[in-house]
Amino acid sequence: MISDKMATLVKNSSVIRAMFEEGKKMAAEFGRENVYDFSLGNPSVQPPKAVTDAIVEVAYDPDMNYVHGYMSNVGFDEVRDKIAASINKRFGTAFTKGNIVMTVGAAGGMNVIFKVLLNPGDEVITFSPFFGEYRNYVSNFDGKLIELAPNTETFQPNVDALEESITPRTKALIVNSPNNPTGVVYSRETLNKIAAILEKKQKELGTSIYIVSDEPYRELAYDGVEVPYIPQIYRNTIVGYSFSKSLSLPGDRIGYLAIPSEIDDFDDVFAAAGVATRILGFVNAPSLAQLFVSKCLDEKVDLDIYNRNRELLYNSLRKYGYECIKPEGAFYLFVKALEPDDKAFAAKAKEKRLLLVPGSTFGCAGYVRIAYCVDYDMILRSLPAFEALAAEY
Repeated sequence: MISDKMATLVKNSSVIRAMFEEGKKMAAEFGRENVYDFSLGNPSVQPPKAVTDAIVEVAYDPDMNYVHGYMSNVGFDEVRDKIAASINKRFGTAFTKGNIVMTVGAAGGMNVIFKVLLNPGDEVITFSPFFGEYRNYVSNFDGKLIELAPNTETFQPNVDALEESITPRTKALIVNSPNNPTGVVYSRETLNKIAAILEKKQKELGTSIYIVSDEPYRELAYDGVEVPYIPQIYRNTIVGYSFSKSLSLPGDRIGYLAIPSEIDDFDDVFAAAGVATRILGFVNAPSLAQLFVSKCLDEKVDLDIYNRNRELLYNSLRKYGYECIKPEGAFYLFVKALEPDDKAFAAKAKEKRLLLVPGSTFGCAGYVRIAYCVDYDMILRSLPAFEALAAEY
């Protein structure tokens, strides 16, 4: 018999993943071209050619014992050196390899840092809407996720609710910008306000409150919008990064934590992150992926492909009467459902073979998320279904 905690997790398993699996069944029944699966944030854009070349180069490295062997739990020294140098070049930081922990994607990194920081009952704050797996990442270590109500006018963080939500048990605030599911980029003004509140509450409570900046979509930003680098704004920031979206490598599970030397208790936090990587069973991030991404740190996917999808879907849905803000980053539209019950609306969309994720999954009922990291032709084929769905209301 499985544990009670795991039984609950199985019962409440990811809606997004369930819809993805449902989409595969529907494709087998109706034909893939007749199912419009907007459920999963699975990049449709190919990795840059330099990534493929680097994979081949690493795979044929004559020193196979090195390529496939163990290394420090925090990762290869030379990989961490290169990543630190890349961050420094872009943001004017002063990182070394001693600030970088290689992780099994951003998700692995967040589990590592919450293992490091949380005692049972400690609180982690997040702004709704948010990636629903945050609930699991925090509860894995018997923490409590505090969900702040959304600002549905702009989907910028609800800063007014932040200060009153902070208690002596608050250990961290998750910030995700560009945001999943809205595509909103948090402005520098907003982040400055957040930093001022956290600094004030740290002094009042005599404690450390860390921002955990979840950044898998940092490189996916449109129209020249600025994506501020939060360690430049708030000292106690730990960055979790993934190459899943920036290089279209979600299945390779490779990312890193950037832990600035300036944070409170840096030596203990960094040392604990290495131990957490080992005892959580990751042991180390995948060796091949570490080595090949280190050769591709200046590469990016073709953002014009996502932008073309964004423009087509946003403009079309607005024409049909749907309400949504235009995303500044990532590859999602967060659309107001045409009835109060977002789950019922998603079920009705499914009758049109449109797979949309209910906003309640992201802590924001009354909306649905549409992932436009899909084939452009699929979006074109789906438009009559979206129009027909709107006409029913």
